[in-house]
Amino acid sequence: MPASPRRATLATVAASAGVSVATVSKVLNGRSDVAPATRSLVEALLRQHDYVAPSPRRGEVAGRGSVELQFDADLNAYSTEIIQGAVAAAAEAGVGVVVSIRRADRTAAWARGLAAAGRRALIAVTSELTTGQLAALARARLPLVLIDPLNLPRARVTSIGSTNFAGGLAATHHLLSLGHRRIAYVGGPAAAACNQARLHGYRAAMEAEGTPVLPGYVQTGHFRYHDGVTGGAAVLDLPRAPTAIFAASDETALGIMEAARARGLRIPEDLSIVGFDDTQIAQMASPPLTTVRQPLREMGGVALRTALRLAAEEKIDSHHVELATSLVVRGSTARVAPA
Repeated sequence: MPASPRRATLATVAASAGVSVATVSKVLNGRSDVAPATRSLVEALLRQHDYVAPSPRRGEVAGRGSVELQFDADLNAYSTEIIQGAVAAAAEAGVGVVVSIRRADRTAAWARGLAAAGRRALIAVTSELTTGQLAALARARLPLVLIDPLNLPRARVTSIGSTNFAGGLAATHHLLSLGHRRIAYVGGPAAAACNQARLHGYRAAMEAEGTPVLPGYVQTGHFRYHDGVTGGAAVLDLPRAPTAIFAASDETALGIMEAARARGLRIPEDLSIVGFDDTQIAQMASPPLTTVRQPLREMGGVALRTALRLAAEEKIDSHHVELATSLVVRGSTARVAPA
């Protein structure tokens, strides 16, 4: 029986490139203090040698036995809930969590760098990944779990989310039950799967009631406060302004509140607002925000446990998990004012 080929090491790659092992390590870890020509050469040789970082040995620390939890943008209240859930689950499993914000270049070297740093798996939150990036992670033998992905790749990828359609349906039904008919939607990125599901829930509720969605009543953004300010302004300045708005995130809802106040509108007397997420800022809002509770901590915990199961090459029950949403009624919604 022929002997299996020897696994390439950092020293093998360094010798081929004519550089030090430290330089190869810098490239793997995405360090910026490497000349572009040297980086390109080392990356090419890593691919040529099919280099894969060795699995961490029992007892290793300092970055070993950890899971990368990566966000696509600056952290906010939504991110904090995800982190708390993931950290709690990691503590139970005896592993660490490394939180990072996405680099602009998710290259093959980036994937190998995560593996070389001892990550057991990657959890990417509200991310958009290409087939090339998925292939790079697979070559690095790094399991991936997505939370609220912006796109759903064709390849079978494990993802964790919530019942976004049901949440959008419940939020809109609540406003309709209060007598509102001019209801607008201020959402996230148009192509984001979670945003599309919330929007479809909103449209389904409006259609079931026989209530048209007026022109200009659907706005897109990035789930952030400033998107609520601009999106709220856009719908509130329409000739037939809405009496209620469903916002695709709590942060967006707070931006809409500011846009309403700038126009002298009272909440909820003149305008009702429903958010989505039920983060801490929903309770801190004035008035407290009616919102759809997305079980973000649970989502973080499920993602972490799923990532570890994939890393252990265990079979998982489903490649897509949706946790239940629920409506939380507070002070930002009321019956529509008489005409």
